[in-house]
Amino acid sequence: MAATDFKDYYAILGVSKTASPEEIKQAFRKLARKYHPDVNPGNKQAEARFKEINEAYEVLSDPDKRSKYDQFGQYWKQVGQGFPGGGVGFDTGGFDFSQYSSFDDFINELLGRFAGGTRGGRKTYTYRTSTAGGATGAPPGGFGGFGDFGFQDIGTAGATQDSEATISLTFSEAFHGVQKRFNLGSETIDVRIPPGAKPGTRLRVRGKGQINPFTQQRGDLYLKVELQPHPFFQFEGDNLVCEVPITPDEAVLGASVEVPTPDGSVNVKLPAGVRSGQTLRLRGKGWPQPKGGRGDQLVKIAIAPPREISSQEREYYEKIRAIRTYNPRSHLQNIRL
Repeated sequence: MAATDFKDYYAILGVSKTASPEEIKQAFRKLARKYHPDVNPGNKQAEARFKEINEAYEVLSDPDKRSKYDQFGQYWKQVGQGFPGGGVGFDTGGFDFSQYSSFDDFINELLGRFAGGTRGGRKTYTYRTSTAGGATGAPPGGFGGFGDFGFQDIGTAGATQDSEATISLTFSEAFHGVQKRFNLGSETIDVRIPPGAKPGTRLRVRGKGQINPFTQQRGDLYLKVELQPHPFFQFEGDNLVCEVPITPDEAVLGASVEVPTPDGSVNVKLPAGVRSGQTLRLRGKGWPQPKGGRGDQLVKIAIAPPREISSQEREYYEKIRAIRTYNPRSHLQNIRL
C-alpha cells in the first residue's frame, strides 16, 4: 500500500483513537444504516462509502487488528509477514527495502526502537487480575510481575515513558470500588479503584510507569477499565440497562413487579398497556457518578408469553381471543412495496 492509499479508519467512523469498542460499534451501526445500499438504491457514492465503513469496522472491532493498525498504520497488514517484494504484493513507493531482512526490522527502525524493545513514548499492555488481591507473571523487557500482558509500542520517543494497562473488573468491583495489588518488578503497589468505574475509564497512577533510559525520568501508569459481562446488567453508553420479563396479563392490566438494582430490588409499578421494548427509568438507582450521587437505571420491558399453560389457562385465553376487539396489525393492511 502506497502512503497515499492510507485510510484513517477512525476518521471514517467519526470516532477518536481512544474510542471504546462500544462507541465504535454504535458509530458503525449509525453509518451503516445511513449508507446501506437498500436505503440508497443506485447511489454508487453511498455504496463505496458503505464498503469503506465496513472495512474500517472490520479492523477496529478486532482487538488484534486494531492493535496492529494503531502501531503500524498503513503497514499493519504486513506485520509478521515476509518482507515486501517477496510475493506479499506490497507497494514500496520506490523505497529501497533491500537493507532490511524483514518487514519488522524496517518498522523497528522506522519507529526508532532501541535494543531490547525499550524506548520513549508510551507502551500499552493488556492486564487481567486472577484474584481481587493481585496478579502474577512478568512481561518481557519491562515490568516484572504484571500478569498476562501483550506488549505494543505506540507513539514516538519522548521525554517520559508512560505505560498503559487494561484491567478487567467485575460489575461488583467497579460499582463498589476495589483495591488491586500490582507487582512492578521489585516494587509492589496498591491501587484503589474508586466506586463507579465504567468501561473505558482511565485511571492515572503517577510515577509508576517505565523509566526513560536517557532521562531516567519515570512516566505514569494508566489503567483502562473494562467490565466483565454480567447476566443481568449491561452498559449502553453511560446508562446502566437491564431487561425485565413480564407476563401478557401484567402488560394488559398493569402490575407491580420487583426489579433488581445494584444495591437491592425495588418495586416498580407497570402502567396498564405497557409495551414490549418500552423503557422505564429508575431515577437515582444507576451507576455512581464522579461528582457524587447515582445515575439512572433503565429498565427495558420484555413481554414473555408462557411456553406451557394449564387447560384452564388455555380455556380463558381462547375466550379472550374470541371476544377481543383490538387488532395490533390493523395499520399494516395497506402496506405495499
